[in-house]
Amino acid sequence: MRINLPILALLGIALGPSLTGAGELFPPTLPIEEAVDRYVEAQLQEAGLQPAQPASDANFIRRLTLDLIGRIPTLEETRSFVASTKTGKRIELTDRLLNSPAFVRHQATEFDTLLMNGTRGSVRPYLLMALAEGRSWDRIYRDLLLPDESDPKLKPAAEFLHQRVRDLDKLTAEVSSLFFGVNISCARCHDHPLVADWKQDHFFGMKSFFSRTYQSGGRLAERETGLVKFKTTKGVERQARLMFLTGKVVETKTSKDSSAKFSARAELVKLSLQPDQRDFFARSIVNRIWHRFFGYGLVMPLDQMHSENAPSHPELLDWLARDLVEHGYDLRRLIRGLVLSRAYARASRWDKGEVPQPSLFAVARVRPLTPMQLAVSLRLAVTDPQTLPAPSKPEELDKRLQGLEASAASLARLFDQPDEDFQVGVHEALLFSNGAIIEKDLLADGGDRLLNRLRQLTKDEEAIDLAVQTILCRPPRDEERKLLGEYLQQRVDRPVEARRQMMWALLTSAEFRFNY
Repeated sequence: MRINLPILALLGIALGPSLTGAGELFPPTLPIEEAVDRYVEAQLQEAGLQPAQPASDANFIRRLTLDLIGRIPTLEETRSFVASTKTGKRIELTDRLLNSPAFVRHQATEFDTLLMNGTRGSVRPYLLMALAEGRSWDRIYRDLLLPDESDPKLKPAAEFLHQRVRDLDKLTAEVSSLFFGVNISCARCHDHPLVADWKQDHFFGMKSFFSRTYQSGGRLAERETGLVKFKTTKGVERQARLMFLTGKVVETKTSKDSSAKFSARAELVKLSLQPDQRDFFARSIVNRIWHRFFGYGLVMPLDQMHSENAPSHPELLDWLARDLVEHGYDLRRLIRGLVLSRAYARASRWDKGEVPQPSLFAVARVRPLTPMQLAVSLRLAVTDPQTLPAPSKPEELDKRLQGLEASAASLARLFDQPDEDFQVGVHEALLFSNGAIIEKDLLADGGDRLLNRLRQLTKDEEAIDLAVQTILCRPPRDEERKLLGEYLQQRVDRPVEARRQMMWALLTSAEFRFNY
């Protein structure tokens, strides 16, 4: 375990583990995307690997649109982007998506899933407001742990604590995991058997910050005093102190001249954001954002950030964490830098033998769509593209797409949230095989539906091109044209049903189900 001796001497306490052991970092003036590529490509060179080729334009716009605003691109968006010869078109696309209202909505959904997974509550109304205002991650963290229930805008943030406050062990473990990348639940009954960093003192020290919090009349309240006691494995009873993961202890004595009430939760927030204590907080959110866009964290598992589980790229994690802190925990800026990197824009196909370890980021990782991504993309894919406003009318297009998002909410509840070992479940397979919602809703042929447009086309070739480009966001390949053409010719007696079945095959394909 590495200890920062100057700080140790200054504070007179034993600090927690060093997280990375990284060496000297690249200058902070580098753009994020350049720092990412320097660190990633240095390891690839050391491993003797050439990375995968850059993703095609059609591949890139689909991936980026799914990641930033939670849906596949429209047919016209794809065609315009692929046809463009502008040198900086990927930067232009990135900035357009980042500045769209849909970015806020999608990020609110993603963060709500992260923060409220396993509960029956939601903080999405708060997140919509906070992200629209551009609130920083440290401000969001404060609002969640110190919610102001008298402010209508901030009150929804209190749901984070309301859903957990009746089980303080759960609250302690999930705050440590979500905000600091540390799973200390194993240290509740005994010192962690595999990780020397985590003792019972850490678990109950963190629990002490929440033990005074309770619900009163449907609102959160906090006592000024309160003790947490626990027994060691030797049966010795001990009193826990207000102790952060680094080992830093908060003294509970307050000045007699002060009228301010003591809040243990407020002390945790203040302490965890101090310059000599904030490594866990900054690195954890960097690692989680990286995982979302690359499909694999710099530290895996995401809640195992400790000295015995080194990052794949320690200097990169340190550089990104430093950059995030120096720029006020601006998550939009971090996301922009990551998606503009060459590492993010690699193709997902590897044809050079054995696929490299995911921790090298030599090839894009195939990622399952989240329930809302899948539901909105399904709704959009079965919509006649000619009925959608043009990308040159962003406000009209967003209004229409907002309606699709609203109608997709109930459909999204039918899909599982993907985990690291995701496989399509039986329920989803049966839904697409014979579910009424698929046949009677998504594959309907009236009004503004794609099938209605397909049935009006007299040539099979035109129908195949339109279906594949609308649903899969790319032109059909020659072998696909041949196979689909042969199928449609076999069903000339029932052309509408044949084109419905073609749509069904594309919508239920692995290519549609994943972000690649």
